[in-house]
Amino acid sequence: MSKLNIEQLTAAQAANAEVMMALVRTAFNGVERLTALNMAASREFFNNSVATTQQLMAAKDPSALAKLNSELAKPNVDKLVGYSRSVYDLVAEMQKEITAVMEAQYSSFTKNAASAVEKAKASAPVGGDVFAATMGTMLDASTKAFDQMTSMAKQLTDIAEANVQAASKAAAPAKTSATSAARKAAAK
Repeated sequence: MSKLNIEQLTAAQAANAEVMMALVRTAFNGVERLTALNMAASREFFNNSVATTQQLMAAKDPSALAKLNSELAKPNVDKLVGYSRSVYDLVAEMQKEITAVMEAQYSSFTKNAASAVEKAKASAPVGGDVFAATMGTMLDASTKAFDQMTSMAKQLTDIAEANVQAASKAAAPAKTSATSAARKAAAK
């Protein structure tokens, strides 16, 4: 191997190692944030359970118990929707970070590949330009496929965002109807 090839190989390995470190760093940050979110949610759930139990035990009659039950249901639905939204936001942010790293890596790859094809084309013997043209066509096709996959991932993210918003909007009437049903039960 020539010195130039070894230097190119070393540079490519260093660039790949940097990309992998960026992806691992993003994954660890995401896991750390998800763990913190889950710990906070668990702590809040425990504290709310203790407070709810104390309030329910303090109820004097069935109607007070039913009224209290309806009042306690609404905040729990709000918290569940908030938690779901936080998890979605975290995952969406991680997806954007990973996509940015992958797009940058792919962009670098296509530039290097295009440069290599041009160098090969310039120094190719007779008939070598056919090979270079084929490689260029393959590179263009892979770029189009990558762009389509990126576009599809963004569309799926938009769909997921719309679903989370729809679920949040649907939860509000469900909270109201659950509270109304509990009040009717308390009135009986």
